[in-house]
Amino acid sequence: MVEEQQNNPLHGLKLETLITELVECYDWKILYAALKLECFNLNPSIEGCLKFLKKTEWAREKVEHFYLYRYKRMPKAVGAQFDLKPRERGFAPGIMPRKPMELTFESIARMHAQAAENFDANRNASGPRGSGRPQGNRKNSGYDNRAGAGQSSNSYRRDGDSSSKPSRAVSSDPSNPWGK
Repeated sequence: MVEEQQNNPLHGLKLETLITELVECYDWKILYAALKLECFNLNPSIEGCLKFLKKTEWAREKVEHFYLYRYKRMPKAVGAQFDLKPRERGFAPGIMPRKPMELTFESIARMHAQAAENFDANRNASGPRGSGRPQGNRKNSGYDNRAGAGQSSNSYRRDGDSSSKPSRAVSSDPSNPWGK
């Protein structure tokens, strides 16, 4: 586990440093547009964000996920790594972070639209609509959307049902770990 953690950009990184790097690169408004966390919108400050993120695990994981896959642009998690929290994930030796993704309000809106489209496609493909759960209320639907804001994902699952998660293609080319 220690060897894997050495290949994770979050290993040993303080939350304060992570937030500072993101704010310096993107600014508060872009972070709010991408992540939809009020700590980036209402009187944003490093101290306020730290206080909120230390108390709110799901929000902290969302920010760490954004840091790994949008800011550091590491390859997407697959297999058993997908179910791990961002700080617990490891990457193959030799995979280095890339240049941060350039984000604009327009690109974020496109990512949100693509994520919603993928969510709807996956929900419609999962079976008949008469499944007993309300269509308009995703809060208690039993789905765990781990993609985070602004990320398209073809994966979904019902709590306790890992078989409903489609597999993701992994590149067989060792020089291309991103699978694209």
